[in-house]
Amino acid sequence: MGQLNIEQRYKIELMYAIGASYQTIGTLISRDKFVVCREIKRNTNPLTGKYCALYADTLSKKRHREKRKHIKMDALMKDYILFYLKEGYSPEQIKGRSENAGISCVSHESIYLHIWKDKKEGGELYKYLRHKHKKYSKRGSKKEFRGKMEDRVSIDLRPNVVEEKQRFGDLEIDTIIGKDRKGAILTINDRCTGLCWIRLLEGKNAKALAQKTIDALVPFKDLIHTITSDNGREFYEHKQIAKKLNIDFYFAHPYHSWERGANENLNGLIRQYIPKGSSFENLTQEKIKSIQNKLNNRPRKRLQYDKPIEVYKKLNLDKIVAFVA
Repeated sequence: MGQLNIEQRYKIELMYAIGASYQTIGTLISRDKFVVCREIKRNTNPLTGKYCALYADTLSKKRHREKRKHIKMDALMKDYILFYLKEGYSPEQIKGRSENAGISCVSHESIYLHIWKDKKEGGELYKYLRHKHKKYSKRGSKKEFRGKMEDRVSIDLRPNVVEEKQRFGDLEIDTIIGKDRKGAILTINDRCTGLCWIRLLEGKNAKALAQKTIDALVPFKDLIHTITSDNGREFYEHKQIAKKLNIDFYFAHPYHSWERGANENLNGLIRQYIPKGSSFENLTQEKIKSIQNKLNNRPRKRLQYDKPIEVYKKLNLDKIVAFVA
């Protein structure tokens, strides 16, 4: 029957003032007695303790205006979602970023439902998701044989400040290997801002990797403090990296990938653009830089949906070294 109108509220005010029962008032305005009871309890003036029709009507309308409205996913919103899915955003990033910008958008759960419905109907929106709805394989299911690393410094000796992720310059490093173990990609990320450096390698040659790392990071030499890697033999020249960049180099425990969780996440994001099993033969540095630029300009949940490059600039570090892809 909808909301009570002002005429009905005037009748409630009059009858309630003379002591009429909720049942009597309800019969008069053709509403249930519980509607009358709820109306009086919700809209009585707390200062006077009396029910006033005009006050009640104004309060009810104000409450209705401020009530969270159901957001409908119309054609324009679907286009908005599609645009950012193509940009590599996750549903959570789309929702979070839209809230930051004051743009009306459905929840990330609704975006996922929209994607799965599209998939059932033969659509391809799911292909823009990072994992494309694939199942994870269990970590540690395959054995990996490593040689002993000379002068290896354990992560146990790393300063506690690195764990806080509050300062720029505590980095993580890893590689992604191409199909048939041909070609590799060097990935480096900052634990604080999420900023990343990605470089194309010809293979896992330790000296070549060290030089690529130095070339990428030397402009930031005065800003960086530590680098943490896994125990791969490709980091055999870690002392050369540490010396040239004047930083401390640490190694995570074997099979403890969560100790470099941010880098694992970065590699997963890269796999969205270069799926696992892809050949690196036709991969170019221009393509790699394009991916780096996308990821540095992609909002992150842990950064309250700011972009890594935005956080870097907020720290005023770009006044020292402007980050260039």
